[in-house]
Amino acid sequence: MFKAFAATTLALAAFAAPAFAQSADPDGVWKDKWGTTFTFQTCGDGTQLCGTLNDIQGDSRTPENLKYVDQQVVKAEQTAPGKWEGSIALNGENAKAIVEQTGPDTIKITGCKAAILCSSIQYERVS
Repeated sequence: MFKAFAATTLALAAFAAPAFAQSADPDGVWKDKWGTTFTFQTCGDGTQLCGTLNDIQGDSRTPENLKYVDQQVVKAEQTAPGKWEGSIALNGENAKAIVEQTGPDTIKITGCKAAILCSSIQYERVS
C-alpha cells in the first residue's frame, strides 16, 4: 500500500476547499485510480473517521497488504471541517494519516512513514 502513496495527486484550487469543508460528508465508498477501495464513516462521537480497506489493487496488492482487506485500517480525529488526522495500517506498520475531503466526491489520503516521507492519493466517491 505504501507504494501507492507515492502516486501524485490531482491539485485542487486552494480557494475551493474552505467553502466546501463546512458541508463535508465522508461517509461512503471511495476508489483510487488503481481500483483500491475504502469505506469511510464517521465513528466514535461523530467527529472521528474510521476507514475499512475493501480491496487493494496495483503495486500495493501484496500478500502483506492483502491481510488488511476487510479490516479497519484508518482511525483519525477531526482537526478541522473536512480534515482528519490519525493513523493508517500499511505494510505491517502504522503510519501517520491525514484524510482531507477536498470536494463533495473527492478525498485525499496522505500517509507519512516519517515526518519527511509523505505521499498522497486521491479517491473518488463511488457510493
